[in-house]
Amino acid sequence: MAETNAYNHIRVEIITEYEQLLHAFAVRSICFMEEHGVPARQTFDGNDYQATHVIAYAHDEPIGTARLRWFREFAKMERTCFRKEHRGPRVLQHCSRFIFDHVAQKGYERLVTHAKPKYARMWRGVLGFVPVDGKEPMYFEGEEEPYLELVKCLDPHPRPVSEQASIAVLFRVEGRWDKPSQFESAV
Repeated sequence: MAETNAYNHIRVEIITEYEQLLHAFAVRSICFMEEHGVPARQTFDGNDYQATHVIAYAHDEPIGTARLRWFREFAKMERTCFRKEHRGPRVLQHCSRFIFDHVAQKGYERLVTHAKPKYARMWRGVLGFVPVDGKEPMYFEGEEEPYLELVKCLDPHPRPVSEQASIAVLFRVEGRWDKPSQFESAV
């Protein structure tokens, strides 16, 4: 499933090909390692192997990425970043709507993220996340500011993928549940 922005040339996709994953890792390297000095061992971890990755393109140029992880009662959006020239509320809202829809279609109604206070303000003001009461902030080694936990309650998807879905839907590629695969027969 890809979504193209109606007002410009931005498209957002669930990563399903190796080249797309390399693009996401390149964006993450630029944003976290180059701009913020985050070590590689913290920028990339074992969770990259079991997560769903999202990539945003301006034309064919990768401009943003996020990683989704799945827990029993919630999904977690992390490693979200955009290249400097593409940071702005419109691009962030467009990409986030795509992610919110994907998470909701998987049947989740809660999406969690963690952010430093200056970014938490943006998550709250632009994307509608709210702080989680009673959670202690998390400090990382070498960081002066804590990470705060935020949550967004999502509207239920009109057609969530569930146990009641056809066998064919459950065989389809992540995020492309409405599109028959090339291997499905018309019998």
